[in-house]
Amino acid sequence: MPRTSAVFFDVDFTLIHPGPRFQAEGYRETCERHGVTVDPAQFDRAVAGATVILDAAEHEFDPQVFIDYTARIIELMGGDPGKAVAPAKEIYDEWASNDHFALYDDVDETLRVLKRLGLQLGLISNGHRSLASFQSHFALDGLISVSVSSLDHGYMKPHASIFQAALALMRVPAAEAVMVGDSYPHDVVGAEHVGMRGVLLARPGRSVPPRVTSPVIHSLRELPDLI
Repeated sequence: MPRTSAVFFDVDFTLIHPGPRFQAEGYRETCERHGVTVDPAQFDRAVAGATVILDAAEHEFDPQVFIDYTARIIELMGGDPGKAVAPAKEIYDEWASNDHFALYDDVDETLRVLKRLGLQLGLISNGHRSLASFQSHFALDGLISVSVSSLDHGYMKPHASIFQAALALMRVPAAEAVMVGDSYPHDVVGAEHVGMRGVLLARPGRSVPPRVTSPVIHSLRELPDLI
C-alpha cells in the first residue's frame, strides 16, 4: 500500500450523527408549527425515498437541493406538498447548528491515534455548517489541519475540484491521501477519481452498496490498522 500522509473525513454521518431534532418526532414538531400534518412512522421510508434528489443533484453547491430533499421527506411522510417548503427551510437552516448533533463514540479516539502516528487530518464536507465552529464545538481543535466545505468552495463531492482543493491546502499528493466517508458515490468514488484512496464507512444499520471494491470499515477504530 502506498505511503499515507493525510486522511480526510466526511462530516455528517461519518463523524457526527443528528439528534432528535432531525428524527421522526423532530420533523413532526417542526411541521406542526407550520400547520403541516405528517406521520412519524413513515420517516425512514420517506428518507430513503427522497435520497434520489440528492443523487441526481448537480455538482455546484445549491441550498435549494437540500431544501427540496427535506420537503420531499415531508411529503412522503404525508405532508401537504403545498405547505412543505416552510418547514423544510427551517430544518435546513437548523442543520447548520452543531447543538443538534453528537460525535460518534469512535471519533475522538481515532483522530488522536492517527495524529500520534504523524498523519495530517482534514475535513471535506458537502454541508453548510461552519467547519471551524464544528471543530471547536466538539473539542477537535489542534487535530484538523485543513477543512473544505462545499458552501465555501462552491462545488460538492463527488466533483473533483473539492478534493483537489483540499489536497492543495494540505500540500500532499493524491496518492498519499485517504478519504473516509459514509457515501460510496460521493466520498469514495469521488476521491478515487482524483487518485486518492477511498474507504467506505458503513456503520451498523448502513448497508454496503453492491459491487463495492474499495475497503469497507464498520467503525473508525478499524482505520489505523487499515492505513
